[in-house]
Amino acid sequence: MKTKRRTFVAGASAAAILSSSRAAFAQKKYDDGASDTEIKVGNTNPYSGPASAYGVIGKTIEAYWKTVNEAGGINGRKVKFLTMDDGYVPSKTVEVVRQLVEQDKVLCMFQTLGTPTNTAIHKYLNQKKVPQLFVATGASKWGKPKEFPWTMGFQPDYHTEAVIYAKHVLANVKDAKIGVLMQNDDYGKDYYEGFREGLGKDVGRIVKHASYETTDPTVESQVIQLKDAGANVFFNIAIPKFAAQAMRKAADIGWKPVQYLNNVSSSVASTMKPAGFDNVQGVVTAQYLMDPTDKQWDNNADMKMWKAWMTKSNAQANLTDASNVFAYAVTFLMHETLKKCGDNLTRENVMRQAANFQKFRVPLLLPGITVSTSPTDFYPIQAVQLSRFKGESWELFGDVMHAEST
Repeated sequence: MKTKRRTFVAGASAAAILSSSRAAFAQKKYDDGASDTEIKVGNTNPYSGPASAYGVIGKTIEAYWKTVNEAGGINGRKVKFLTMDDGYVPSKTVEVVRQLVEQDKVLCMFQTLGTPTNTAIHKYLNQKKVPQLFVATGASKWGKPKEFPWTMGFQPDYHTEAVIYAKHVLANVKDAKIGVLMQNDDYGKDYYEGFREGLGKDVGRIVKHASYETTDPTVESQVIQLKDAGANVFFNIAIPKFAAQAMRKAADIGWKPVQYLNNVSSSVASTMKPAGFDNVQGVVTAQYLMDPTDKQWDNNADMKMWKAWMTKSNAQANLTDASNVFAYAVTFLMHETLKKCGDNLTRENVMRQAANFQKFRVPLLLPGITVSTSPTDFYPIQAVQLSRFKGESWELFGDVMHAEST
């Protein structure tokens, strides 16, 4: 019996050793910014400066993570969301991102906002192998995994969106003479180049192209130039502050072109209302998210859920500001990405999970639009639907258009 007992104990020890080795093999894996109790996520947002209308995005993201933490966090870990004001100034973005990566040691950057600002940190984050995930800009360069394997976009790319506007102009405006207002940076150029490509052999229909700097006080002189050039179509490539100014000025000088507005400035609260509802009737944009002012979504489960969450957890925010819908949707995707990481919270695994969504349904995306990514596809959303402003809200029309259909 003693021998058997010894054999049994020895066997148990062997099993324990084997179990221990397996546990070691499957042990938790962490990089900077992750631990048994915490996940550090970095962010930059223009809480001040010319693009400060987008500051609500950072605040809503913060409210989302607070809700997650109150419910127990992600796989038992609380999210520490570190968000910094960069004022939409690229040099400031570089400064605060270096602090977040090198001093605060975040696991990843998430939803850094703006094309010029993300451009300033693009190479740095890839050299440091820090995920730059679901950036808040639709520039086409965020979807190049071969050159920049640590950077991924979120929204439909500006180039494709602009191609859609161009094709709509050619199909619907007789004898189109087009005036373009463009922010003078990579954001504006991406839209403009896509628009020119969409026009194809009709690119000569652009009769005037006027640009502005974010340091300019107004764009009123540019709008006058477009009118004086005889344009009967206006493509407005501007952030909310200047987009609203331009549409108001067009009305003030009696210019009544067919107007197209880039999606990033389509918020009713940030752009359309400041421009004056009477001045923006019939403006066309492209959407991929449900607009909170569109009555057709009043009984939609996603919208009802979002409004209830906003009322309870983000009560100071404006329910008519589409930026709050955007913030919720993109943070839901980041939440899901981190959940999928399990106990392997390395930067490499964060990117691996971000690049592994197949027709994933994110709340508040328009019906028929889902998120799909792969190691060779870093464009999560590649579909939009056109929308026209009527009364005090947007109304969708036509079919959902996918990138390939342009």
